[in-house]
Amino acid sequence: MADFDAIIIGAGMSGMYQLIRLRELGLRVRVFEAGTGVGGTWYWNRYPGARFDSESYSYGFSFDPELLQEWSWSEHFAPQPETLRYLERVAGKYDLHRDIQFNAEVKSAHRTGDAWRVTLADGSTHQARFLITAIGPLSAHTLPRIEGIESFPGPSFHTARWPKDGIDFKGKRVAVIGTGATGVQTIQEVAKTAGHLTVFQRTPNWCAPLHNRPITEAEQRRIKADYPQMFRRCAETFACFIHTADPRGTFEVTKAEREAFYEELYALPGFGIWVGNFRDSYTDPAANAEISDFIARKIRARVKDPRIAEMLIPKNHGFGTRRVPMETRYYEVYNQPNVELVDSKATPITRITPTGLSTTERDFAFDIIIYATGFDGLTGAFDRIDIRGRDGLPLRQAWAEGARTLVGMLAEGFPNMFMLLGPHTALGNIPRSIEYNVEWVTALLRHMQAHHLTEAEARPEAVAEWMAHVMECSIGLLSNEVDSWFTGVNKNVEGRQTRVVARYSGSAPAYRARCDEVAAGGYRELRLA
Repeated sequence: MADFDAIIIGAGMSGMYQLIRLRELGLRVRVFEAGTGVGGTWYWNRYPGARFDSESYSYGFSFDPELLQEWSWSEHFAPQPETLRYLERVAGKYDLHRDIQFNAEVKSAHRTGDAWRVTLADGSTHQARFLITAIGPLSAHTLPRIEGIESFPGPSFHTARWPKDGIDFKGKRVAVIGTGATGVQTIQEVAKTAGHLTVFQRTPNWCAPLHNRPITEAEQRRIKADYPQMFRRCAETFACFIHTADPRGTFEVTKAEREAFYEELYALPGFGIWVGNFRDSYTDPAANAEISDFIARKIRARVKDPRIAEMLIPKNHGFGTRRVPMETRYYEVYNQPNVELVDSKATPITRITPTGLSTTERDFAFDIIIYATGFDGLTGAFDRIDIRGRDGLPLRQAWAEGARTLVGMLAEGFPNMFMLLGPHTALGNIPRSIEYNVEWVTALLRHMQAHHLTEAEARPEAVAEWMAHVMECSIGLLSNEVDSWFTGVNKNVEGRQTRVVARYSGSAPAYRARCDEVAAGGYRELRLA
């Protein structure tokens, strides 16, 4: 059995950065990655149209000034292949591959004595004092619970398991099931070449234009000169984007001023229309109704068939209360004669067949079926590994009624297990949160080294206090009245039908302040030994 100081599960952005920092502490580290390369999200999600919807230059790593100057993003919102090349560049520059084992799916991690024993799918076992999960909040992809999925002989796959060699849709009959963020990006690309595309939509989502374009040479120089200022801006905003909420309330301005502001946001690139809106847009139902009505009018103006337009306008949730997909001529797709939209809530899919699929209304024949059915968010990746803490306590059992953490990075009963982007950490612009989580965990391990400590675990009273804070942050948010991964709901996963407070809803600065207090106080919230 191989023995290390630390084992990291996952070689995405968080696992890569944590490896870099742990090496600086002189630790012997092994990263286990199920894929054949680095990149995490950007390794697995190769579907057409996959790209950033936060600005490329705000998404990359900020820790290496030299790398910031060396790398030039080609577009304001980079596509998946470019992002993967960037992460491969980082891995090459820091020689990360020598400490990463690929094709290494972790099946279990058990606390045994004073170590974590990790077992891989090939049956091999490995041991380390510290276990760090870098498995991502949206990595456990889910297929729909529909009979007959295995009976279709043609190409069929989830967007997160796209064939590396790509797929040719020219002249093909294609089905896309799902219209979340990945579905939207996939649909708008597949529609360009498919002979006929049928979209099966269970719940429409509010979408807004991405307004992507290439970065000019002048913009490139300005971006590279302004990196320090931009990252300071990200550190100050609510969700670490370059956008943040307008301090005004919706009804503090006239209707004409409100419409002009909405139009300005709608014309801007990126998430401004979502996270840069009036401060009460997602807490006041009347304010949310205003922005929802504005977006609905935009959809009706872009979709020629009024019946189809109404199908694409959500009726069960307001704008921004679920994750907002950013799109490029998505709504115009439904004006094409080769595209059909099916309401799979009104006429549910009953089964996948050897020739396509059947709904309660009719049979469909397809050459290709694409499942854009999302992920078991926040805790799903943890559930897929048999994690057992002190006295054999299964993590699934400890979290049976919802995850319980300390600052999203530690769990009671699981000594020396640290979670990067675990439940109840600040999300938003993910790499900004990754870098903070990694630095916090690294500082804790450095503290333990300095004081000759070997074990760290969250105290139960500290977990209770943190969870009370998480609950307090969720009060009054309209998003908590909606079924989504934000509230722990996934209709494709058994036991995920009841809403819970699944995420941290406070601001990123507030989150960091609480974490900094724990560190500054000498980690009194942890049992250190």
